[in-house]
Amino acid sequence: MMERLFDLFQYGFMQRSLISAIAIAVICSIVGLFLVLKRHSLFGDALAHVAFGGISLGLFTGVYPLWTAYIVAILSAVGVNKLRESTKIPPDSSIAVLLTSGLAIGVILISISGGFTLNLFSFLFGNILLVSVDDVIMILITDAIVIPVIYILYKKLVLIVFDENQARVSGLNVTWINTLFIVLASITIIASIRLVGVLLISSLIVIPNITALMFGKGFKKTIFISCAISVFSVVFGIIMSYYLDLAPSGTIVLTMISMFLVTVIAKNMKIRFNKMTVTK
Repeated sequence: MMERLFDLFQYGFMQRSLISAIAIAVICSIVGLFLVLKRHSLFGDALAHVAFGGISLGLFTGVYPLWTAYIVAILSAVGVNKLRESTKIPPDSSIAVLLTSGLAIGVILISISGGFTLNLFSFLFGNILLVSVDDVIMILITDAIVIPVIYILYKKLVLIVFDENQARVSGLNVTWINTLFIVLASITIIASIRLVGVLLISSLIVIPNITALMFGKGFKKTIFISCAISVFSVVFGIIMSYYLDLAPSGTIVLTMISMFLVTVIAKNMKIRFNKMTVTK
């Protein structure tokens, strides 16, 4: 069994998929924790649906779909953020606008171009086993941009997450930092589409982070726990999907959900045990 496992890593497509998946898992966990704590968990899902419109535009015009997805997602996210700040639209409402507009654009372009294509399905549902060398390079470049910027802005982002008003009082340019973070979130989402596709992207953003938060550790430790959960899920999911001939995206998400459920059960058992100990 171990020999078969090591043989698997000799394939070029498997090496590319694992490198890409690990890189995606890390940045989604980091960006996702800030989104979850800001109660913008569905923002990643909204951006993914906007990216769907951008991908449809790329396929319609003959441009590489991920480039058009980057442009459309970034411009839409920044525009909606500006609209929300200027008109005081609630965050959940702005996310709904973002999500539905992306779907509308995608559906219209698909109907004009004559329906779904194989390429579009790969973006909708993801297939990390089909990533090319160019995809790997793009994902690694995304990591190299997102992680250092978040590291530099870490303290400011944490302050904004927990008390945006206090951040403004302390002199931080909250609008500029929020806009920059939205751009980082946008490129993270687009880079992640190859792994789980448009329809499951929010799972990478949300599930590892809500699982990590249940451990009740500090902010930095929660990031590391979330990254560990996410990395394990993508690696295990890819390997199992290969041997069982399953869809990689679905296998990865089910692995994350399984880890979440195990954590919930373990935490509830610990609480009950502590209550029993106290009563005794």
